Amino acid sequence: MKLFVKGDIDGFFALGLDNMLMLILMSGLCQGFLGFSGELFYGKILPATAIGLIIGNIYYAREALKLARRENRTDVCALPYGTSILTVVVFVFLAMYPVQQLSLANGLSKEEADIMAWRAGLLACFASGLIEFFGSFVVYHIRRFTPRAALLATLGGIGFTFIAMDFVFRSYTYPLVGIVTLGITMLMYFGGVKFKLGVPVGLVILVLGTAIAWALHIFKGVPIVPGGELQTDVIGFHLPIPVIGDLVAAFGHLPLLLPVVAPIGIIHLVLSLQLIESAEAAGDKYEPKSALAVNGAGTLVAAMLGSPFPTTLYIGHPGWKALGARAGYSVLNAIFMAVICLTGLATVFFYYIPVEAGMAILIWIGVSMMTQSFGASPKKHIPAVVLGIIPPVGAYVALCIKHALSAGSIQSGTILFDASILQTMIEARTFFAQGVFAMEQGYVYTSMVLAASTVCIIEQQFRAAAAWFFAAAVLSMVGLMHQYTFTPADTISVLKFEFNDWFWSYLIVAAILYATPWLTNKKETVDFH
Repeated sequence: MKLFVKGDIDGFFALGLDNMLMLILMSGLCQGFLGFSGELFYGKILPATAIGLIIGNIYYAREALKLARRENRTDVCALPYGTSILTVVVFVFLAMYPVQQLSLANGLSKEEADIMAWRAGLLACFASGLIEFFGSFVVYHIRRFTPRAALLATLGGIGFTFIAMDFVFRSYTYPLVGIVTLGITMLMYFGGVKFKLGVPVGLVILVLGTAIAWALHIFKGVPIVPGGELQTDVIGFHLPIPVIGDLVAAFGHLPLLLPVVAPIGIIHLVLSLQLIESAEAAGDKYEPKSALAVNGAGTLVAAMLGSPFPTTLYIGHPGWKALGARAGYSVLNAIFMAVICLTGLATVFFYYIPVEAGMAILIWIGVSMMTQSFGASPKKHIPAVVLGIIPPVGAYVALCIKHALSAGSIQSGTILFDASILQTMIEARTFFAQGVFAMEQGYVYTSMVLAASTVCIIEQQFRAAAAWFFAAAVLSMVGLMHQYTFTPADTISVLKFEFNDWFWSYLIVAAILYATPWLTNKKETVDFH
């Protein structure tokens, strides 16, 4: 297999855009919400992020070439890799912001408080990397007893909601950009046609989307372009320097950060395993242990050089493979991220390219993930896939509720993130948000449990299903599933031992399933198709 093929261009535009979205989000939260200086963001955070991205992208491209040679194939796609949107949001709001506000309350200057917040992010990132790196040596054993439907259902739900549906909503907000580029994406990728002269589809979509967005902004004042200021003063070479001293100085915040970092680190680990299974379902079988270990190593290196944001395997391998991407797209992404992050040129992209310009490609990625969840699972296991998709959808509903609560808090001048709001929702709209927020916490685990146990029940392996429900009881008891509490701006997991109602419910079902062979007669397996 060649290092570069035509499909790598489209794959690069998709992956590069995905990574760019993360950088735009990082910039908005770090420089906008937290108020970090350009020197801190462009001089420390972005260069360190670039090194983490280079490590993973080059490694996974190399592994794709090795797999292609070993199996004598030309259609192997490298595992996509980038910065995690989950940790960017969670670490800013639940790790860095609380430490910044605590520091300001203790009399530190804004600059000093920013350094304390950044250090807290470094520690959170480093701890997350440790969990992923050392967990890689044991977690891959999960594949031995976990049905494929359970490993793919979560990804299908995430692709459907957080990627495809979320960007479809945005497309219909700005239809001249969103629907036009979505139509071209559908034509090219679903229709199987290509532009003449070999013009990359991704380039056409990105250029056209950007042009329409700026035309709408200039002639109609539509607030679709990024805006802000073009920070030309940050353009220049920024060499990442180890920040071990800052990392060590942050260890005093570990008790505050551990309840945030531990669940996120474990969820990332399990999600990464699911992504490797997704790649295998698409025909590319990678060694889980080394793939997961390098994933964690990239995060550790990024943290030690100054980035508070972990790197991770990206969702959507089947989509990138369907675009024709192989190994080269990963190398191109490494080069692109290195150039814009080490030179400060990211500020130019932040200023000129709106997210909406290329979101149609991401919708395609999300649709591909959802399609694979059903296509790569046996037909009789489809009910398990459907059930496993519900928790990620529930997590997305929780996010929508929190968007509304945040907007309501700003509009009313009152913090609405309070347990009393749940009863109000029941009385006003008969909507049980308690269940939504409970499902949101540890939804990756909930999805796996529901899907895996359903497969076991379909196969009449009732005691194996009982084991999955028993595992759910344990996870609920320690707070990795369902237990939550309100903060002034979010709902977060509560890590504590508690024999709560979820624990007893799962335990009762586990007992019923374990006793099923004694209490029932076997019947033919139900045909669902």
